[in-house]
Amino acid sequence: MFTFKVAQGTMTLSLVALAGLFAVVTGINDGGAVLGTGMKVPRLRPFFGLLGLMAAVAFVPLVTAMVATTFTSRLASLQGAHGRAAMAIAVLAAIAVVTVLNDRGWPTSLTLAIVGAVTGAALGWDLPVSPGGVTFVLVVGLAAPFAGALVAVLVRRMLILLATGATLPAWHRWGFALQCLAYGANDGQKMLAVFMVALGFTGAPLTVCAVIAVLFGLGALYGLPRAGRTLSREIIASRPLHAVSAEVAGGVTVLGCAAAGAPVSMTQALAGALIGAGVSESARRIRWPATARILLAWLLTLPVSGLVAGAAALAVRGVTA
Repeated sequence: MFTFKVAQGTMTLSLVALAGLFAVVTGINDGGAVLGTGMKVPRLRPFFGLLGLMAAVAFVPLVTAMVATTFTSRLASLQGAHGRAAMAIAVLAAIAVVTVLNDRGWPTSLTLAIVGAVTGAALGWDLPVSPGGVTFVLVVGLAAPFAGALVAVLVRRMLILLATGATLPAWHRWGFALQCLAYGANDGQKMLAVFMVALGFTGAPLTVCAVIAVLFGLGALYGLPRAGRTLSREIIASRPLHAVSAEVAGGVTVLGCAAAGAPVSMTQALAGALIGAGVSESARRIRWPATARILLAWLLTLPVSGLVAGAAALAVRGVTA
């Protein structure tokens, strides 16, 4: 019995450490992209933007943690020691897939990776998986970039009518605030979900959320230059109007998905919104080769993460059985 308790405690501590690493990696992958979109409107300093994003990660889950719950129970049941083992495998698989793709110049979504990896690891460990829940998350996730693009077309037209050169920075501040709120309510909660499984709690304790926000911020500081260039330069020759349109459209899209409890990548929504804002002016503004490379990375991420996590779960389960 003592040996069993020691083993369980070691697993818990290991998953907590892995959850912390996942928060840092999420900051590297997501934080720079979210902040980088608004760099074309320089009135908001990146440091203060990062503080706002960290505040959203820390405090918004105190109001709603629906998306985190989707990761822990709607996709698959990740309860007890088996659930912790499956989540550990899923996190490692997601980080590995995203790292390999990013190193090859194919920037991708960590949210897609963890959705696929959680599902694959649960299947490999023979845990209950909800086909309806998985289908719902996949459909919403695939639709989000297109929804972001459509909303961006409408937002750009609205800004042309309402905004001027003098008032566009104010729209930028409101758009960025909306974007931060949406990230905290949706995409950022994948970090909370890993801590939920590791420590076995429900809800969103302020202490845990604050630790997540700090780790996320450290990662975002490191990832800001590269991720910011990816969205604001590689996809489109972005102007301030495009950036503000994408911020507002991405925030609206991701908040709508959060209301349904569907985890959606803010990076995907912003990329779709940038494309929509650019195409509504001229399709020649879009850098289609870079866009195609990113789209291919998205298409590969989820199934590859699921296969890697599933195979790893089967192997580990066979060794420990």
